[in-house]
Amino acid sequence: MWYFSDEHRMIQETVRQFSREKLAPKIEKLDAEEGFNRESFYKMGELGLLGILVPEKEGGAGLDAVAATLAMEEMGAVDASTTLSYLAHTILCVNQIAKNANADQKKKYLPKLLSGEWIGGMGMTEPGSGSDALGMKTKAVKQGDFYILNGTKTFITNGPVGDVFYNYAKTGETKKDITTLIIDKSMVGFSAGKKLSKMGMRASPTGELVFSNCKVPLSQRVGQEGESVKMLMQNLDIERITISGISLGIARSSIHFATQYAKERKQFNRPIGSFQQIQEKLTEASAWYEACRTLTYTAAKMWDLGVIKDREASMMAAKAKLQSAQMATQVALDAIQILGGYGYTREFPVERYMRDAKLMEIGAGTNEVLRLIIARHMLGNEVMDSV
Repeated sequence: MWYFSDEHRMIQETVRQFSREKLAPKIEKLDAEEGFNRESFYKMGELGLLGILVPEKEGGAGLDAVAATLAMEEMGAVDASTTLSYLAHTILCVNQIAKNANADQKKKYLPKLLSGEWIGGMGMTEPGSGSDALGMKTKAVKQGDFYILNGTKTFITNGPVGDVFYNYAKTGETKKDITTLIIDKSMVGFSAGKKLSKMGMRASPTGELVFSNCKVPLSQRVGQEGESVKMLMQNLDIERITISGISLGIARSSIHFATQYAKERKQFNRPIGSFQQIQEKLTEASAWYEACRTLTYTAAKMWDLGVIKDREASMMAAKAKLQSAQMATQVALDAIQILGGYGYTREFPVERYMRDAKLMEIGAGTNEVLRLIIARHMLGNEVMDSV
């Protein structure tokens, strides 16, 4: 992008090299075995990537949403699974603690999260409330100097391997009575539930968080009781902008493999790239990728400049996430079609790209929910509420 700074380009090259050296050699085996590249987080910590949005005074890199999205794209082009775990750690846990926690909480958790010694995640989604985030049932009841926490979170990225979770719970009777509690795995009454086996993102461990009379000290509460809704919504916006980078990375690699194959593969004594139907798939993929890339980085830049707030931020984040996710899935599917039988096998990574891309249309807001957010901004609450 024309507005990438020298610092942005340095981050891009650093992450690209890291991905080639530390992620690429392991991803095929990890994908097959549903493993986890734990070692890569220590290296990310050394490079300052785990605190990419955290101010320097808090021990982070002090960079911006553009830089974070660049990191997602470069890693996502090689290993979308580890990138998803990186996002859950960095954007959903570390960044939220740095932005919203008090000095004691930051001192307790940030150093080990920033170094990669601890793995972080976020507890929001529940078995009965996915898209309806405010419909969560996990409840925290105050008893003296503690909260007694009961409930279950599901589809939690890094759930089976995490040490610290930025967790949301109900502390009142209305949908907006939501409070944030920092949970660590040592707490009595907390356990990581079953690990989920998935179609894609198989090297990003996903599972449940189970709270059974979990005793959480009041000192673990972030902010005031019942006042976490705004923080939750703002976190969803920056998540949707940065996670779009993963879709961009998947699409870019899909286009690369499909283009190379179209040049080399011959049928009827000529490269298949000479056929108009193949050219159509490649050119449409390239144009759609560039359009989504512009949309995504524009949303990131607007976020950094502070020119979008609240509803506008939600709409821009929703547009970037919606289009990038749809694009990545279709581009990966077209890459498989271009490679034919080889694309359907694990001889080439395009089948993995397709499996990974599909999650982008579900996690961090389904396509359907994102369309509702955009429509509500365009039409107004009075129209949407009358439907």
